[in-house]
Amino acid sequence: MTKPLLPAGPDPRHVSLIALPDAVISTLTGIFDVMNAFALTDMLNASAGAREPFQVEIVGEAAGALQLASGIPINVQRAFADIETTDIVIVPSVLLRPGGWEKGRYPKLLEWISSMYQRGAVLCSACSGLFLLAETGLFDGKDATVHFGYARSFSAVYPAVPIHPDRVLVIAGRREELVCSGASTSWHDLVLYLIARYAGATAAQEVARMFALQWHQDGLTPYMVFEGNSDHGDAEIQSAQRWLDTHFPVANPVEEMIRRSPLAERTFKRRFASATGLAPIAYVQRLRVEDAKRRLERTEASIDEISWQVGYEDPAFFRRLFKRTTGMAPGAYRKRFRMPDFARR
Repeated sequence: MTKPLLPAGPDPRHVSLIALPDAVISTLTGIFDVMNAFALTDMLNASAGAREPFQVEIVGEAAGALQLASGIPINVQRAFADIETTDIVIVPSVLLRPGGWEKGRYPKLLEWISSMYQRGAVLCSACSGLFLLAETGLFDGKDATVHFGYARSFSAVYPAVPIHPDRVLVIAGRREELVCSGASTSWHDLVLYLIARYAGATAAQEVARMFALQWHQDGLTPYMVFEGNSDHGDAEIQSAQRWLDTHFPVANPVEEMIRRSPLAERTFKRRFASATGLAPIAYVQRLRVEDAKRRLERTEASIDEISWQVGYEDPAFFRRLFKRTTGMAPGAYRKRFRMPDFARR
């Protein structure tokens, strides 16, 4: 006879999974399915009497059908106004329109979320769901994470929230009541964390096995694509950046940029750092590492050869730089991100 994953105990924690027109269906339904995994007792090898740690409801402004950002309708199970208390509020990924996040569209929802927080609820966001939660002001001055692709736009809208888009999961607040996950499928880490927190590490491991989920233990830096800031208005530096885009592998690119510029060396370096946020040599290194990532993913070239192709004669230095920048050694990066053989046929 198999043992239940969870012993008899207190009632399941109520989870309010927010559905709003901007929500991304894959994140919302994925979270719903994984957090309801304990209802699938046979798949989890638990006995029929095993306690389920969560009662998950999809909640929204009104019960019934709601069309999400992808155009697919989902059934909202209960209006949030009818919920007087909940233990966990989760805002899934939202799709940002070309104009960015527009504040002030969900005043009643924000009021309800703040009320639930005051009554002890843990607030969670997945990926870009932080755009909604941050509107409550509860994340001001608290560390957070958001999809790295939205980092600049988020900071422009919420400058009081320090964000770390390279981090998979950030837990903040005096009682660890503010939880957010980073890019896209790092909602897996969010859900596994909640299961481990409220049901135990063994339960989280069982769910991870059943759904073949993996913790993003290397962080999100390996997934991030470097795009130098060119939206700064300094025409001279923009010209240098355009030249670098295709000439970063040349020998001594910083010296060559300065030689091509009418600016004095000290002035050029100061304006470059001010405009891009990086010193010229650091900017060059980021471009070179980004090119090396693509070559590791798409070619069979050796690491030594790639080192030379992107501008480094010393492969050992290149390996150290690559790991410092991405958090992974070049060989490990290639193993993780190269396209499998069956997909290249």
